[in-house]
Amino acid sequence: MRNNTLLLWILTIIFTMAIAAFQRMTGPTYPVRGTARIHDTEITFKLPRSHGGDGDEFIKLDIPDNNITGQMNWRRLNSEDDWTATPLFRVNNYLSAAIPHQPPAGKIEYVILLRYGDGALTPLTEEVTVIRFKGDVPLYILIPHILFMFLAMLFSSRTGLAALMREEKILKLAVYTVVFLFLGGIILGPVVQKFAFGAFWTGWPFGHDLTDNKTAVALLFWLIAIWQIRKNPDKRWWAVVAAVVLLAVYLIPHSVLGSEIDYTKIPQ
Repeated sequence: MRNNTLLLWILTIIFTMAIAAFQRMTGPTYPVRGTARIHDTEITFKLPRSHGGDGDEFIKLDIPDNNITGQMNWRRLNSEDDWTATPLFRVNNYLSAAIPHQPPAGKIEYVILLRYGDGALTPLTEEVTVIRFKGDVPLYILIPHILFMFLAMLFSSRTGLAALMREEKILKLAVYTVVFLFLGGIILGPVVQKFAFGAFWTGWPFGHDLTDNKTAVALLFWLIAIWQIRKNPDKRWWAVVAAVVLLAVYLIPHSVLGSEIDYTKIPQ
């Protein structure tokens, strides 16, 4: 029995780590990575989609060939701005560009164009890249937030497995899930939001921030699960439902429909 329990915990940890990695890599703030070829040069690039703190965000492309030059076209997202062309500047083997700093929740769309010699400009990517700016979140807030959210997913998955296998102590595992989800998502989540975007809560009924809304929905399902299991232990299937809901929540990329400045109401 102990070996089975240990194996289930190991599998749950691996599963939770995989979900966390998937969420990070599929989110709208994960850098755009890829390769492109200009003339005979293959370029490996990483384009940022998130910037925290003060100052501009810098793009840095490793392109030793001095015959390759280019520019960055950019404008504020969903604004009435015209596109601005900023030449890339060279420092040794690198071509760089600075994306102008924006207020928290400000977004800029940009595209990098390169040319060889006097040739035509060629976009580095097929689509424009969008970067969102945010305030700096202190590590003493961010690290516990991430840790508690990870533990919430871990205990949620473990509770769901326990319910499917008709293990004991399902209620205890469910309580741990709710505690970590409450601390990470309802207490520290809004604090992170405040540091990053200037508001504690931008979900329903004050806004449409999907991160806030999905956390509240997941917590509601787990509270219902605990209530049902306390009344009748045979209703352990509620733990499976709640675990599936939280899994679905985690599969939704982080920061989708997040805070965003309406630039049509802000002068350029």
